[in-house]
Amino acid sequence: MSTEYKKIAFHTMGCKLNFSETSMISKDFTSRGFEKVNYKDYADFYVLNTCSVTGNADKEARKLIRQAKRVNPNSKVAVIGCYAQLNPKEISNIKGVDLVIGSEKKFNLLNELDSIDIVGKSKIIRTDISETNSFQPSYSIGDRTRSYLKIQDGCDYVCSFCTIPLARGKSRSDSIKKTIQLANQAIYEGAKELVLTGVNIGDFGKLNNESFLSLIQELDRLDIDRLRISSIEPNLLSKEIINFCSVSKKFMPHFHIPLQSGSDKILTLMRRRYKRIKYHECVKMIKNVIPDSTIGADVIVGFPGESDNDFVESIHFIDKLKISYLHVFTYSERPNTDAIKLDNKVDNKTRAKRSSILRNFSKKMLQEHQNKFVKSFRPVLFEYLKNDKIVGYTDNYIKVAVPADPSIINTIQNVKLIGYNNGYVEGELLD
Repeated sequence: MSTEYKKIAFHTMGCKLNFSETSMISKDFTSRGFEKVNYKDYADFYVLNTCSVTGNADKEARKLIRQAKRVNPNSKVAVIGCYAQLNPKEISNIKGVDLVIGSEKKFNLLNELDSIDIVGKSKIIRTDISETNSFQPSYSIGDRTRSYLKIQDGCDYVCSFCTIPLARGKSRSDSIKKTIQLANQAIYEGAKELVLTGVNIGDFGKLNNESFLSLIQELDRLDIDRLRISSIEPNLLSKEIINFCSVSKKFMPHFHIPLQSGSDKILTLMRRRYKRIKYHECVKMIKNVIPDSTIGADVIVGFPGESDNDFVESIHFIDKLKISYLHVFTYSERPNTDAIKLDNKVDNKTRAKRSSILRNFSKKMLQEHQNKFVKSFRPVLFEYLKNDKIVGYTDNYIKVAVPADPSIINTIQNVKLIGYNNGYVEGELLD
């Protein structure tokens, strides 16, 4: 493909890690004179950075490919990321796809432009994930005032439902020194908050004889207002990490801790590395030393073998925890995972019903949590304009909207929280 094509559009699916990587890849193009446009707009080149955690993610990717070709039938389409790593031939057979690049080579996308076959034959560039050992740092900038800082990639865990190790390879990370350099670069470019992201960030430094605790202690010295931990496994969230965050003025009082199930039986079938008691200990300690913290969790419903009693047990456990919100996922059979071999499948109707119950429960949890802070004052980092409101997040990750005043975007303001309003809290700026 000739670089005479100047308009390029990116769409990112899935996790914060993907957003970080898309942002870094897009910089290569803008530095070469490409104009970055919205994925829904006319472009000469469309890039889809994919996720493949669920079957729905795969379906959404195919939908987005067709969408791009409808906007510009003569455009070129590249599909990169996890779905491209796991199912390259399947993607290459989708009408309109010109280039498929797996996990390791996606950062070479710009250099692969001219390799696209003009007559329309799709090209696959992919290496065996077992051969992937290098770590490619990245951070997002420009889209939001929060920057997603990639500190780790891959995973050595073997959860029975998960394709991420197959898509991203073994756990790996950079040194603390290089990670600090990357963080400083993001700060120099305007980030007010750094969100530490990766596949299993608690594993940071294991190959370098370093640790996640040592990293956050160094990051705490940076000249930035806010630092935030995106998601960390309960078995890696140590007392030392929690205690450090409790005294830090920069690490925000917000934790996202994957639970997946509130049943020890299901946790065992999932091959998770903890039981309910460990999870409960983490939450209890956080609440004791950081009482204003927001705590979120991932939960999978409809896993093979999950009986009605197991599901009810999960709900009771979550209710007892008194955490703040849930990210609910309906179990989806993924090729080459051990979970698809398990007996006692849960039918799709039951999966959907349980998912709906838990999502409604999560809405109630979030409202109750946010209502606790109504009439209090919290610092809010404002990020964007939406529906004549300026939207941002408190230190403890409560979504706040105030009357439009674009001058406060990318600033931290002290705000009085007025009242809950369908997923966010109305705020009042203080003079």
